[in-house]
Amino acid sequence: MSLHTLTRYRHCEAALRDQALKQALYDAGAVVMKDALITLHGDAHRARRQAEMRVFRRDFFKYYEHEVFPRTLEQTLAPALKAGRAELIAFGYQVTVNLTADFAGIDRPQKSAEETETLLALVKIFSEGATLVHSTRDKGAVEAEVKAALQEFSARFEQPSIARRATLLKRFHAGEIAEEDLPRDVLTMLLKNEDKLELPDDVLLREMAFYMQAGAHSTSNATVHALHEIFSWAGEDAKRWARLENDPLFVQRCVHESLRLHPASPEAWRRPICPAHIGDAKAVGERDQIALDLFEANRDREIFGADADKFNPDRALPKGVLP
Repeated sequence: MSLHTLTRYRHCEAALRDQALKQALYDAGAVVMKDALITLHGDAHRARRQAEMRVFRRDFFKYYEHEVFPRTLEQTLAPALKAGRAELIAFGYQVTVNLTADFAGIDRPQKSAEETETLLALVKIFSEGATLVHSTRDKGAVEAEVKAALQEFSARFEQPSIARRATLLKRFHAGEIAEEDLPRDVLTMLLKNEDKLELPDDVLLREMAFYMQAGAHSTSNATVHALHEIFSWAGEDAKRWARLENDPLFVQRCVHESLRLHPASPEAWRRPICPAHIGDAKAVGERDQIALDLFEANRDREIFGADADKFNPDRALPKGVLP
């Protein structure tokens, strides 16, 4: 087996789009990642993704931005406002774990700080399981902790969430309620399409755990990075602060620029499912592994300019390069 590392932006972009290359970063974390959306390939991946993406139906973003997110943010901000301060890293985790739960379809009936901390503790264990390939701890010990966390998550959060949605779906199919009355989340979409997807209970549990750990862990880190970059960039410049206050799309561009510099995972791994070519037409076989160095690729001067390693929300991007 040979390891091939890609560092150029265009090479990594092509590899991420190549259907002959399969996700390989989470193979060691099968205890929580086996058969989750991100690890599926081909037809199975497309079928699951199509079902889950139906959550993005008409007015989805307006609904979340105007109804779900403000309500969740208010609940999470309340203790910090009362105390007059907040630790940004802890706050990032608290707010993103709640927002992720809303999107995934994991109910939080108490909506309390204690409930959030319980959910967050479980999510951190899931994250450790997902990144087991990088762990320096005993693999068996980590897997045992993840299995116990999955059981607790299922009993306390997942099963009650499934039961509530199953009742609503039964009423929907009986014509008692309209589709607009159903929860607008991933779990509802999966349950609504379970006859097509044939999701065993253990796979559905891991899918929900995957959403929670990916959404909460990665997004909380991104929140801290983005705020650090924005605060550092704005400094004492009143004009820059005015742009941030009055232009939401510019704030979004700042977040995109921060994500470029601080990708959720600095590397992505792929494994060929058949002989293929990567980079500058380098041949790879099915036993080979490909590492995509996203940290370096996102700082490729050929794409992002001489200041590619600097935070610049006004950066001009080449045609076809997404922010």
